Amino acid sequence: MSANDRVFDGLADKFAVSLYGASRGRLRLALLDELLPRTLPLQAQPALDVGGGLGQMSAWLARRGHAVTLAEPSVDMLAKARDALAGLEVSFLEAPLQALPERTPGPWPLIVCHAVLEWLADPRAAIATLASLLAPGGHLSLMVFNRDALRFSNVIKGNLNKALEDRLEGTGKRQRLTPISPLTHDNVVGWLGEQGLMVQHVAGIRIFHDYLREREPDEATLARLFELERRYCDVDPHWRLGRYLLYSVQKPVTAVS
Repeated sequence: MSANDRVFDGLADKFAVSLYGASRGRLRLALLDELLPRTLPLQAQPALDVGGGLGQMSAWLARRGHAVTLAEPSVDMLAKARDALAGLEVSFLEAPLQALPERTPGPWPLIVCHAVLEWLADPRAAIATLASLLAPGGHLSLMVFNRDALRFSNVIKGNLNKALEDRLEGTGKRQRLTPISPLTHDNVVGWLGEQGLMVQHVAGIRIFHDYLREREPDEATLARLFELERRYCDVDPHWRLGRYLLYSVQKPVTAVS
């Protein structure tokens, strides 16, 4: 683990309230619930949830028959996940992504790594690590914070100089939750390709919601917004401005010579 990576000890409550307790978190989970079953083969295989945080995706997988290992470096996050996931088939591992080849090498038929790479100082190396953990023929669900969407959001907020100078990264300090390494689509596709991984599907998560003037829409508006998000999440050019980009990735089966 790099000293420059962001770890969220002391921020678990902030995540729970400001992200998952708000409409943006609810919408993100609803869209994943829509997309994952149609973009990944979800037989009841073992699954590794990398940087699983408060355990939302581990719970989602466990309730669908997967035996899940939740790996998370934050002690605070892991404690809350243990409480929330009591009774589900989930094991817990206090470890950063970089330690996983030693701590739980697999190979894994299914890996979920959502909203993790943007908090690492070297996301390119992290993709190489994920590739090493993945079984031949296995699938990776990768979600990253979209740098292009962050630029667009800054323009809407009037931060024109920041957008022009491409000063989009967060500092990783205090309680601010702007990622230190927001990624572009070209970054992700290029680095996956370096590892021989194949992108099978791409979608944008929250391509409309985060640009609304109203921070917390009412339930009727949120329902209509979900339908818009669902309809256009993988339609070009809309998906390219999703706050997150969601990739369904497969590791090819190496031919036996």
